[in-house]
Amino acid sequence: MLLSTVHLPAGPWATVVDALCARFPRIARAQWLDRFTRGRVLDADGAPIAADRAYEAGLCVRYAREVVDEPPIPVVEAVLHADAELVVADKPHFLPVMPSGRFVEETLVTRLIRRLGNPELVALHRLDRATAGLVLFSANPATRDAYQALFRERRIGKRYLCLAPALPALAFPLVRASRIAQGEPFFCMREVVGPSNAETRIDVVDRAGPIWRYALEPLTGRKHQLRVQMAALGAPIIGDRSYPTLLDEAPDDLDRPLRLLAERLTFVDPISGEDRRFESRRLV
Repeated sequence: MLLSTVHLPAGPWATVVDALCARFPRIARAQWLDRFTRGRVLDADGAPIAADRAYEAGLCVRYAREVVDEPPIPVVEAVLHADAELVVADKPHFLPVMPSGRFVEETLVTRLIRRLGNPELVALHRLDRATAGLVLFSANPATRDAYQALFRERRIGKRYLCLAPALPALAFPLVRASRIAQGEPFFCMREVVGPSNAETRIDVVDRAGPIWRYALEPLTGRKHQLRVQMAALGAPIIGDRSYPTLLDEAPDDLDRPLRLLAERLTFVDPISGEDRRFESRRLV
């Protein structure tokens, strides 16, 4: 059970459920009462809270996020590696990594927690829902920071593959260095004038036909970096519904995914000292 945490603010409420209804007005009171009945609202120690418990300012409440009638996502993840410290998953297109919005149960982390029986799993990085490929999870809170440091300190090699229109006028390999900032609407990004904050090494691995296969090695980790930079070069990734033009929302089309794959991760394991290399088994 994946839990969210809230500390109740100061207010005039008589019970905990009153405070939660005020804090989350989009969730019906009946839905909160059902969660209490099923023991899915807990205190800081993990003990179920009664719905009629008296309100207490600052009380730590942990609750299971739920989405009514959440539709199944008909794709299957693979576990490539699992030990006491680290889990490596091969994510399919359209599956979110973490709960957000209308997705809670149908997320990679929730599936892995159920599958591996480890509620301590935490994603060490993210992939867009539209992107397939490798995601690393920390399995042990005691060693989590050592693995998180790999990403903070850029001590991990990442390689993506994508399909995009040919760029015969450019010489490869090349490094795309640009400044990426928030665009419109807020969830889209764009390149702007200014000092670069995003760098990607780009090469071509297959030049057959009008669609080439590119290898992308991001040196930084800006939101949507690869998608924005490829579109700016004049080669938007096949299947991209956001760049260069945001298209209307549409149902997932499993036959037409974003052709972007997180294909390889390499690093020196901070606990064992081993050279680690993981590769996706999916095709771009």
